[in-house]
Amino acid sequence: MNSTTPDNVAPQLDARPYAWPYDGEFSAKSTALILIDWQVDFCGPGGYVDRMGYDLSLTRKGLEPTKNVLEAFRSFGGTVVHTREGHRPDLVDCPPNKLWRSQQIGAGIGDPGPTGRILVRGEPGWEIVPEVAPIDGEIIIDKPGKGAFYATDLDLVLRLAGITHVVFTGITTDVCVHTTMRDANDRGYECLLLSDCTGATDVGNYEAALKMVTMQGGVFGSIAPSEAFLNALSQAKTSVTS
Repeated sequence: MNSTTPDNVAPQLDARPYAWPYDGEFSAKSTALILIDWQVDFCGPGGYVDRMGYDLSLTRKGLEPTKNVLEAFRSFGGTVVHTREGHRPDLVDCPPNKLWRSQQIGAGIGDPGPTGRILVRGEPGWEIVPEVAPIDGEIIIDKPGKGAFYATDLDLVLRLAGITHVVFTGITTDVCVHTTMRDANDRGYECLLLSDCTGATDVGNYEAALKMVTMQGGVFGSIAPSEAFLNALSQAKTSVTS
């Protein structure tokens, strides 16, 4: 990196169970915002979660705060990553037990529905909702499983970009977000989960997922409300990096 290259640097913010990041300030060049599975299938009418009979208001609750964070983070200049869960149209990448389970709860993967074939790439339900849709230049990771590192090039993409710190939003807290955060932590990334920018199909699961992050002094990282993160971004200063 050229010594004259400017970099936005933000201060450590209040979080639980420790002020994030552990190593002090965080910069635009080393930080990624990951938006996990903000898809119609998970938070839109007629999608996968809706077909299973869950309350969509629970998965949509974090959408507006995430939109605000995304706008601020884009201005900050950090790396933005979107993920989408879905399978090939012929379902060759869908494990038989996952397909069977979805069929038992009335939302079979690949079955037709109001938003197209459920959890199939290229269908309307698979697309990211307009509120937080990607813009040109932002990274999109298509994944066949719950974790965004499994069977994808996410780790390679982040490392080549020089990312060391990762901030999470998305759905659902207890499944795809938690799985990805755990995997990121195991790979050495310093992780922060924005508590009001995520949601689950069950309130108890959402609360338990947040609590699990804070155990053992922050076993997977730290958690904070989006307000704390936005405040840190608003205090960002431009520095010269080398």
